[in-house]
Amino acid sequence: MRNAVLSVLLLGLAAAPAPFAAPAFASDIKAVVNNVPVTSYDIQSRSAFLKLQGQKGDLQSVATEQMIDQALRQGEMKRLNIRITDDAVNDAYARFAKNNKLSVKQLDEIMAQSGVTKPHFKEFIRTQMGWNQALSMRYRSESGGGRMTEQEAVRQMLKQGGAKPSSTEYMLQQVIFVVPASERQAKLGRRKQEAQALRARFSGCESTREFAKGLIDVTVRDLGRTLAPELPTEWAEDIKTAKIGGATPVRETDRGVEFIGICNAREVSDDRVATMVLQQQSAGGDMDAAAAELDKKFMTELHERAKIVRR
Repeated sequence: MRNAVLSVLLLGLAAAPAPFAAPAFASDIKAVVNNVPVTSYDIQSRSAFLKLQGQKGDLQSVATEQMIDQALRQGEMKRLNIRITDDAVNDAYARFAKNNKLSVKQLDEIMAQSGVTKPHFKEFIRTQMGWNQALSMRYRSESGGGRMTEQEAVRQMLKQGGAKPSSTEYMLQQVIFVVPASERQAKLGRRKQEAQALRARFSGCESTREFAKGLIDVTVRDLGRTLAPELPTEWAEDIKTAKIGGATPVRETDRGVEFIGICNAREVSDDRVATMVLQQQSAGGDMDAAAAELDKKFMTELHERAKIVRR
């Protein structure tokens, strides 16, 4: 979620009429998208969200189309096995508040008073995060992965005056508190507490296995050397802000509960780094220029393949 979205949202709130409570009414199914219902309550919440942003016009109609698109995006995310964890959404929601000088409680109140509701807004965040991943995957697929040879990287470096890019190389260790899917609801909370307790004792990668010896179903994996551009998107920010010898916050994942320890980090500069950094910079610029067109193309395809029944 981009901070600009909340800025627009808050500006809309400042200009909006007095807050209103979410209406209590029976929720009817207004559309079915590939067997997934879109309800009148969904549409009402999205209409409130549009109103909060200061949008005008037939908000009910716009909200209906947006909720149909959201259902299509979520279906494609599921097909691509893109799963945004509750922890990731909660973190984004909290950052969303902090970046705009609000507490989480204050943001909760805005969501409740406006009729948007906290669950609806969080689902919007989850979909935005997952759809960004889907667009990135589609972009890499259509551009052949955006690969750049070392010879091309050298030519690009010469254009930039011969300066060779550098990047941080991390030595990482992954600690997984395994929770089987069938036991997730019963055990996840306790396992999260255990993970947080081990993370609090973490002071470097050498002692992790010793600390984990008495714990059941805990996997410690040495991930080896990883350059900053190679870091998994969902972990990258936490890894970059953690100290050497420290660890990322605990996260819920498909495997259970995890954190990543930062064993060491150093600045490196070689041809492989140059290739990766220049490739990432190039791809980033291309994505900024092509994102809207790619999104439009992707959504057109999903609409053409979808079974949408409006009521």
